[in-house]
Amino acid sequence: MKDKFENRILDREHLKRLSEEGIGQRVVFTNGCFDLIHAGHVRLLNEARSMGDLLVVGINSDESVSRLKGPSRPLITDNDRAYILLNFRAVDYVTIFAEDTPLEVIKALRPDVLVKGAEYEKGDIVGADFVESAGGRVVRVDMFEGRSTSAIIERIKADP
Repeated sequence: MKDKFENRILDREHLKRLSEEGIGQRVVFTNGCFDLIHAGHVRLLNEARSMGDLLVVGINSDESVSRLKGPSRPLITDNDRAYILLNFRAVDYVTIFAEDTPLEVIKALRPDVLVKGAEYEKGDIVGADFVESAGGRVVRVDMFEGRSTSAIIERIKADP
């Protein structure tokens, strides 16, 4: 028997189909590593979900996280991170991408709204130009100050 969450982890083909068949539904996209979920992540996901009808979350694959964050990361596998995210009411679908950025995912999905944390300058948000040129919008969400997975890991390492 298939796990009920497997059908909610989408590959590129299913992202395109969701985009094509989602006429009339406002699709919101956000992305990140989501390695050790914290309050900032929860706020981002809830805010993003409030901006549309469907929330698709892109997560970096294990290999991508290692390239971006270092060889000791991720702490949690991509499949486990996907499973955790899919247990949030705010999250409708997850996609796992192997590239270092979500640009190809964004091009396949063509979201109506692209959401990132306010720590990103608009000009630094990957896919912002693409989304806006297709008539969508880019929104930066205020995060809780000082909340990051990297900061949590550093605090754990420093605790004797």
